[in-house]
Formats: sequence, C-alpha cells, structure tokens
Amino acid sequence: MVRIGLAQINTTVGDIKGNFQKILDYILKDKKYGVEIISFPELAITGYPPEDLLLKPKFVEENIKMLEKLAIEINNIVAVVGFVNRKNKNLYNAAAVLYKKKIIGIYHKILLPNYGVFDEKRYFTQGDEPTIFKIDEVIFGVNICEDIWHKTGPTKTQASRGAQLIININGSPYHTGKWKERETVIRNASIENNVWISYTNLVGGQDELVFDGQSMVMNNKGILIAKADAFKECLLITDIEIENNSEVKSNSRKYFIDKKKLNFFDPIEEIYMALVTGLKDYVHKNGFKKVVIGLSGGIDSSLVAAIASDALGKENVVGVFMPSRYSSQESQIDAAHLAKNLGIKFLTIPIEPIFKIYLLTLEHHFGELEKDITEENLQARIRGNILMALSNKFGWLVLTTGNKSEMSVGYATLYGDMAGGFAVIKDVYKTMVYKLADYRNSINKVIPDRIMAKEPTAELKPNQKDTDSLPPYEILDSILKEYIEKDRNFDEIVSMGFSKDIVRKVIKMVDRNEYKRRQSPPGIKITPKAFGRDRRVPITNKYQS
Repeated sequence: MVRIGLAQINTTVGDIKGNFQKILDYILKDKKYGVEIISFPELAITGYPPEDLLLKPKFVEENIKMLEKLAIEINNIVAVVGFVNRKNKNLYNAAAVLYKKKIIGIYHKILLPNYGVFDEKRYFTQGDEPTIFKIDEVIFGVNICEDIWHKTGPTKTQASRGAQLIININGSPYHTGKWKERETVIRNASIENNVWISYTNLVGGQDELVFDGQSMVMNNKGILIAKADAFKECLLITDIEIENNSEVKSNSRKYFIDKKKLNFFDPIEEIYMALVTGLKDYVHKNGFKKVVIGLSGGIDSSLVAAIASDALGKENVVGVFMPSRYSSQESQIDAAHLAKNLGIKFLTIPIEPIFKIYLLTLEHHFGELEKDITEENLQARIRGNILMALSNKFGWLVLTTGNKSEMSVGYATLYGDMAGGFAVIKDVYKTMVYKLADYRNSINKVIPDRIMAKEPTAELKPNQKDTDSLPPYEILDSILKEYIEKDRNFDEIVSMGFSKDIVRKVIKMVDRNEYKRRQSPPGIKITPKAFGRDRRVPITNKYQS
C-alpha cells in the first residue's frame, strides 16, 4: 500500500520564489495526511511555459538553485518536481525526485512536442534515459506529459524494467474535450503496460493558455480511481495497492477542494469555467485589479461582462455605453439593464460630439466621396480611444468583446473594437456565445431576454444587421470550423453541401484578414486550433485554398 498525492497547483511563470513556496506548502500539507509520494506539474519551479525566459542563463540558474533549496526541506516524503535542468550547454525539461534532503534522481523529457502551442525543440534537448526509481518496496517510473502519449515511449520501457507505478507530470493546456483525450491515452497506457498511472496536471491561466487540471489516478486495469476538480487548485490523495496490482484498499480523498466526487462537466459549463479561469489569472498575474468593457447592448459584450463579474467580482468591472446617432434606445436600456443585473458600475459617454468633429475635420479631404465603412469605423475607433483613456487614467484593463467568428472574417475594426488588453471570447464562435449566455442565465438570469433574442448588429449605420455582411452565423461557423480547425480546402467544404459562393466568400475573408488578427490582443484558447500560437499563416501570402 502506498499513499500518493497529486498536487494540482497554479504556478506563475517567472515567479520562482513564489512557486517554490507553493510547492513547499503543499508538501507540508501532504505530510499531515501521511502521503509517501507527492508529484507536482511540469516545470513547476519556473512556471509553464517559460518560453524565451529559458534563453536567460540567470533564470535557469535561479530555478536550479531553488530546486536544491527545496530538496533540503524534504525528508520523509518523496517529491517529484518539474524544473529546467542544465547539463553542459544543453537545457532539459526535467523532473527531479527528491528524498531525504537530496536529489536522488533526475529524469529528462524524451518526447518533445513541437506542434500547436508547443515549441519545446526551440529550447530543450531530448532526454535519452527512461529512468526508474525504487523507494522501499515501490518501483516507479517518472516521465513528463508528451512522453505518455506514445505507445513506444518511455512508459513501455519503464514498465518492462519493473515499474509498477508511472508518475506522469504535465502542463497540458485546455481545449474543449481535451480531458476525454487524456483519459483515453492514460487508460490505454495503463492497460497495455499493466501499470498504475498518476497523472498530475497544471491548473490556471497563462497568457492565451488555460490549464484545467483534472489530474487523475488510473489503475492497471484502465479504471479511473480518482480525479481532481477542473480549474481548481487541489491536492488529490489516493491510497493504492501496487504490490500485487489489487484493487484500491481505501477510498480516494480530495482535500482543499469543494466537491467530493469525480467531476464530469457539461461541455458548455467547462468552456465557461475555462474563460473565467483564464481571465482571472491574466488580470491578477499581470497586476490589474479592475477591467473596463464597452457595453453595446449586444450579446458579445454582455457575455464578456458576465464572465468578468464572475472572475473578478462585480466591484472590479466597469461597463461603458457609448451611444452614437445610430444607437437605438433599446440598446441603451438593455446595456443598463445588464449592468444592473450584474451589479457593475455603469457609465454612459456619448460619442456624437466627437464623431461630428471627426466628420467636420475630414470633410474637405473626403470631398464628394460617398459615406462608407470609413465613417462606420470612425465610430468604433472613437469608442476604442475612450476606453483606452479610461484605462490610462484609472489603471483598468480594457477587455475587447469580439468573438472568433468576427475575428476569422475581419468583421472588427482595427484600432477600434479590437483595441484593448485582453480578448476574452476571441476563440469562441458566435453560435457558442449564445450557448454560453444561456448557461450563465441558467445559474441566475443576468442577460436580458431582448439581448438574447435580438438580431446581431453593430449599429454603425441605419438599420444595420450582421447578415448584411456575413452569412447567418450557423452557416458561417460551420464553414469556419472546417477551414480553420480541420484545414479543409474549398472543394472539400463545398462537397459537404455548402454554397460555392458562400464558401468562396468566407475563405477570402479569412485569408485577407490575417493582418488584423496579428494585431489583436491575446485571448483565451478554448478550441483545438486557436488563432496565434496554434495557427501561423503568413500575412503576405498568394496561396488560395
């Protein structure tokens, strides 16, 4: 019988001292509950992912010194801790095994991911030794994240050398359905290699990435024995019998968390939690206290305001309604109603006086040319300037409200509604926006019915509707998912039953608006392929799909 602890913690990149203290605190908690082996996430000392901080020699040196300091603090417990190791001039994504005030072994990650958001071959050298360890009667292997995703990887070798337990530490980012993929991989690995697997994952937000935790323990029969909560720091403690691969001898226990059972969330609830977590950590880890949002009376800004209120508290959210000559009375009423429901501060700053001055200033230069999108964009840019002025004056972070459907096709104004510090729903399609709003209203109704029901409009010219420029969102989003997420070409998408003209129009809009997306603020990744780190398409590009 061995008692293991999975410390699902929220680290901060670059906060080496803070991460050290958090690791030590969890080790002390584990001692209280008699844990014999505790594991922490991938690169727990440095925070994950440290990216080009790894190019700073002092950063690497400080992380090593902090690991050595941690080892001295550890006695009658085995701790598996992720850190950056340096050997000669090479850097390694590493896991140290600490015991009785010493570093008794170091494992170097063997399989380095270099796809999607991962760029590990830029920094790390591949390890070559699938190490195993023996403490008392327990033989265990340690490996890191990607290592366990491959049948012929280190897990197979470690099991063949006698490992009964594999401790896998992770910095596995969230996207919808990711937990199912992980569970399948861990189940298959446990059955194929006849080993127990302890899977410790990171939790919390880091720039565009959000980590959902959902650490787990799987027995050698592929049965999920214990699972940690999603999007929460926690300590998952499990007693397992590995001497003869028998069943669990006592119940799994979770301490310092709210729920006491295996948690499986509805996909919409899971996405909402990811957005709340990502926003909360981005704001707090970057030293902000309050955020400001331009409220239009529409669904996107309403959802962002609700997420912000849940993430930061209503007292830390400011909504600003900025009416123009084209804003409807209903929009102002709806924006004020939303703000009242959420309990957030609400400001009204009309842009009409500024808009008139802009038009007057440019009148001579525009001459007899007809009014077009230029005048529409002026309004969005005035609003962007106002929000940034409030940000500068009061230190509020501006949250943009554009969704993935709009960002995909460029239905957004550069230096206007795209201006801000963080794009909360940048990776959320419009059809998903409505589902998330419905979910939020199911908790308690904060988004007014009229906002949910009204046809989307930018209100930048008379009687404007989104469908004046775009296909219906149900069709648009379906095409975008095929083109962006699955990399299907024009012919393939048309063969699925979509109109040739609509597909051609959508692809053209996506391709020609890459330059806009490159200038947009970071936003939370919730799909398998988000703009930016996941999808890197040249701006200057003549290829046609």
